[in-house]
Amino acid sequence: MNKQADISIEDLAEPLTYPVEAFLSPEYARAERELLWPKVWQMAGRLEDIPEVGNFFTYNILDESIIVVRTAPDKISAFYNVCPHRGRQLVNTPEDTNGVRGRKQHFVCGFHGWTYDLEGKNTFVLDPQDWKGALNEERTCLTPLKVDTWGGWVYINMDPDCEPLLEFLGDVDRILSPFEFEKMRYKWRQWVIYPCNWKTAIEAFMEPYHVAGTHSQLLKYGEFYAYSKAYGNHGVSGFDERDPELRKAGGTSVTRAGGAKGSDPRVTSYELARENFETLMKTGSTDTLVNAARRLVDELPEGTSGPDVIKHWMASARADDAARGVIWPEMTAEQQSEAGLAWSLFPNQTILQGITFALCYRSRPYGDDPNMCIFESYALERYPQGEEPSTEWVYAEPTAENWGPVLAQDFSNMEWVQKGMKSRGFRGPLPNPHQERKVTNFHRVLSQYMGTGSPRLLDK
Repeated sequence: MNKQADISIEDLAEPLTYPVEAFLSPEYARAERELLWPKVWQMAGRLEDIPEVGNFFTYNILDESIIVVRTAPDKISAFYNVCPHRGRQLVNTPEDTNGVRGRKQHFVCGFHGWTYDLEGKNTFVLDPQDWKGALNEERTCLTPLKVDTWGGWVYINMDPDCEPLLEFLGDVDRILSPFEFEKMRYKWRQWVIYPCNWKTAIEAFMEPYHVAGTHSQLLKYGEFYAYSKAYGNHGVSGFDERDPELRKAGGTSVTRAGGAKGSDPRVTSYELARENFETLMKTGSTDTLVNAARRLVDELPEGTSGPDVIKHWMASARADDAARGVIWPEMTAEQQSEAGLAWSLFPNQTILQGITFALCYRSRPYGDDPNMCIFESYALERYPQGEEPSTEWVYAEPTAENWGPVLAQDFSNMEWVQKGMKSRGFRGPLPNPHQERKVTNFHRVLSQYMGTGSPRLLDK
């Protein structure tokens, strides 16, 4: 029998379960429209999407469409994408597009020509005298909403009384700001409409516990025992700090001093970095890191310890990057260790960070169907000034050819988890209390927004 109780962060270390209603119920999905999405900070885009005054993009969440626009060199504004006259969208944003981007000096409604400047103020109404003085600035301006930035990302919140973004992020800001994500730029970005709930999709990337079962090709490099921690609304996973040999170097997974027992860490460090890079669409590492790892067998004597291999590798890659104009952030070993491997920012943002790169995910509901979502993945990287690639959002079917072998393996779980949870034979999730704590913390926080029961402690 399960014990119903309010779950604290401390309780997450105990065996827990929770109902599947959040993934399957149309009523639950409808409730999210009112209780979750209008009340939480959401990552809407990147500052590099709007580099100049007048640049804008739209962000859609269910039936809401938001215009995010650079109104001044140092100012970003956000408005609901709706004309206050008769409710027409100002920027046509079909549901099957991943937002619209462009540049305008003003926004013009296509229905009756009402016009708005970049600050949302109405600058033209046809025949205003017909309203007999009832029109005023408050009634004719666009409706603003909260907007803020962090790490080069733009966040919006529909709740006018919401807590400030930095308060919402909490320890995330302290721990991840040293990576200077604002100095990274898009490397590539892709999206797909996928047959699973948005929570099923984002949870597929909340823990490394699935490596052995899903990405078994990596087991030849060693054991992948993970930890998972909760930080307020958010969480991090990484290699278990109880084992001092487990390392995360420059964002590249390195286990048991660089590989399986008895292996040469000079070789396995390179092989793992290369495999991650080649099978994760040229991310999970960088060209610089892979090339520096390739030289390890030539630059270090046989028998060099794993920690010394990693130290040399990072120093070599750092020098290589500096020579081409990419300066690494100043971070201590303690800061990199505390940052772990991957962060989940509530509700739907995932960041797998490296010293000069990041692999990121986001998922959102698609329409009214709890079995469908919009899933996105994109890579960020530091580049020499002026050498950033030009990228756009690309729709890509979820195949290994389009997404690479590793993400294709993750896709192979998401749809079938969604189907499996509908079975009468499924008694409810049993997340690992040590390695999947981010997942249970996600449901702990979600239940607070939704006003539903918390995850439940299991009898032992």
